[in-house]
Amino acid sequence: MVTNMKLMPRSFLARTVLLILVPLVVALTIVANVFFDNHWDRVHATLARSLAGEIATMMKFIDAGDNDALKTMANGVGINVSVHETLKRPKHDDNHAMIAGPLSSQLRSKLDKRASIYIDRGKRLVFIDVPTNDGKIVTFGTSMHRIYSTSTEVFLIWLFGSLLIVGVLITPFILAHTRSIRRIAKAANRFGRGLDAPGFEPSGSREIREAASAMITMKERLNRYNRTRTDMLNAVSHDLKSPLARMRIAVETGDAKPADLLRDIDRMTEMVNGYLAFARGEMPEIEQVTELPSMLIRTARDAAPDKKIITNFPDAPAQFYARPMALARAFANIIENAARYAKTTIKITEVDTDENVEIIIEDDGPGIPDDKKADALRPFVRLDDARGANTGGTGLGLSIAKTSIENHGGQIFLENSDLGGLRVRVVLPM
Repeated sequence: MVTNMKLMPRSFLARTVLLILVPLVVALTIVANVFFDNHWDRVHATLARSLAGEIATMMKFIDAGDNDALKTMANGVGINVSVHETLKRPKHDDNHAMIAGPLSSQLRSKLDKRASIYIDRGKRLVFIDVPTNDGKIVTFGTSMHRIYSTSTEVFLIWLFGSLLIVGVLITPFILAHTRSIRRIAKAANRFGRGLDAPGFEPSGSREIREAASAMITMKERLNRYNRTRTDMLNAVSHDLKSPLARMRIAVETGDAKPADLLRDIDRMTEMVNGYLAFARGEMPEIEQVTELPSMLIRTARDAAPDKKIITNFPDAPAQFYARPMALARAFANIIENAARYAKTTIKITEVDTDENVEIIIEDDGPGIPDDKKADALRPFVRLDDARGANTGGTGLGLSIAKTSIENHGGQIFLENSDLGGLRVRVVLPM
């Protein structure tokens, strides 16, 4: 096995050429064998039988002394006939040659005399010497095409020529295919070193384009991950600095009050817990068949016990594979966000299609301006002039939900609700 692997070429181009040409060579070899086994015997036997019959007929004319009939037939079939007292021929004739074999066999069956066949391959002529009853030798000379079909040579030329044509035609396509793979490898190498690949775009076959698109998506996720971690460190530094400084000043000046200190400690604990939850991300979890209505109702009752909950679910809600705990945390963050800003009502709707499950969560709160909706999904962003300024939080709720939804292959959209507040639309694939 090791030896075979060493004999295989290492490049994709060479392996692809072999993958195409080797089966083609094998197939053409089988076709050639079938052709020779059938065509060669049948065609050459027919040619030999025809020429042998003509020679046998003309020998009858010679033995009968009918020279006029002999001359007429010889001219008609294109055979040169000459009679000799003696001839100087090579010691060995060509009766047993592959080309002359069928003719020799036919002459033996049609003549009562032994005929000798001589082939001049340079001039492509064949001579058949047949002794007469009076001891002379009659020589029949004709073209070698009378016993040998040139279609065999033409067939072989086209057989091997087709291999060359196929090789020439497939090479540009394989080179383009290989070029696309090399571009992906080069871009992946740059991405792995934390660099960008300017001008890199998916190209080539559909599968290669999908691989390139997946790699670009992976690079974007890694960049987003790095930006998020940087934002988190900046947020930790900024958010914890102020209460720590305030507590220090209160202690140093003697104005520290237990209630104020406990409030600052609670605030810091809430922020740290939020940062840790975001930093941990998704814990490993096995996908299970999931049905959303019961999960959403339970989460809404826990998050908004004092709000009116309106639900609109299908009679037979869709079941699909997902990580239920991760989805529960994501929807809990969305519903808790809605409960924090809703005045009286939260509405939850599920719409199922053959390809997607769509969950819509709306509230009748102040909503979010259109120019702030994108910021609301970013981590560590707290909107001061929308949805209230004194609601606290770390700005991670919707961001954590967005990450979980995207990890399930879904999308989250922030829109305006008919209730007057925010409409969060989550689309999950089946």
